[in-house]
Amino acid sequence: MTATLNARRTRAALRGSARVSGELLLVLVMATVVLWVLGRMWSVVWPLVVALLLTTLTWPPTRFLRRRGLAPALAASVVIVLFLLVAAGTVALIAVPVASQSGELADGVVEGIRRLREWAAGPPLNIDDDQIARAFDTATARIQDSAGSIATTAVTGVSTVFSGLVTAVLALFLMFFFLKDGPRFLPWLGRQLPGRLAADVPAVAARCWDSLGAFVRSQALVGLLDAVFIGLGLWLLDVPLVLPLAVLTFVSAFVPIVGALFAGFVAVLIALVSNGLTNALLVLAVIIVVQQLEGNVFQPIVQSRGLGLHAAVVLLAVTLGGNLAGIVGSFLAVPVAGLIAVVWNYLREQLSDPPQDPVTGAPGAGVPS
Repeated sequence: MTATLNARRTRAALRGSARVSGELLLVLVMATVVLWVLGRMWSVVWPLVVALLLTTLTWPPTRFLRRRGLAPALAASVVIVLFLLVAAGTVALIAVPVASQSGELADGVVEGIRRLREWAAGPPLNIDDDQIARAFDTATARIQDSAGSIATTAVTGVSTVFSGLVTAVLALFLMFFFLKDGPRFLPWLGRQLPGRLAADVPAVAARCWDSLGAFVRSQALVGLLDAVFIGLGLWLLDVPLVLPLAVLTFVSAFVPIVGALFAGFVAVLIALVSNGLTNALLVLAVIIVVQQLEGNVFQPIVQSRGLGLHAAVVLLAVTLGGNLAGIVGSFLAVPVAGLIAVVWNYLREQLSDPPQDPVTGAPGAGVPS
């Protein structure tokens, strides 16, 4: 006999589905409004995010100096000066060896172009000098025709560089205040909030701070692994400027996708102009292997352990962030996912019933209600 649907249960199920759908819709609308507001305030939000990430990196030495008796402002100033010196030293470590060998590199570029033309002139391409000249003339004509768009792009690039400088300066000032007054922020925040929020919001903020610190440390570890393995491969292949290239690889690891592409391009170019096409292809193979290991093994494992996220969640977060907001989205995807996990875990703790004692049936001791 065929069972018939119960009208009361069906209506209850539909009402429950409608209520849940309406609540989810309200949550999505609220999230959309928050993202829109953040987008409108991005010129302020982005320096704040950069300053927070830099503060997580520089807070341990600041805390050490403060515990040794230095005033907060003096400890913050010393750490920021040291940070700038390290940054300048890193740039010098990359630029000075490259500048000292710029003549050899320039000669290598000319030689590399000559070899490339000889290779293109032979089979299977059989491209002669006349074809190359015609292609060059065509490219020149297209560049002249698009002079207006090139000028617009140049102006946009200058504006972007200027905006980046403003962001860096503002982030440094914010980092100074965070290092100087950071420990006083959570108590101040608790005094501004009413009722239970005075305890909940500072607790969540403290956990979010720990999560950001774990992200920065894990990113630095991943960059170090990249620099070591790629530097070792370049040394074995006898590529010049191994140390500057390794340092460049470590620094560029903090910029997802573009950083790895830029560092890899520089390494392959130097190998090409110095040691020839075969050596450059070997360097490219080494970089691809290391980058694949970093993206699919090192980074998910390290970041999943540091942030308490599954490796698959890290991969999905980076993919989604990149699709939504490009490079910045890829960079912020993992820390944002970590912060969401922190808030979710705290809410679960507060909303869950304490486990009951199997003998007495009373709530277990020491479990937050």
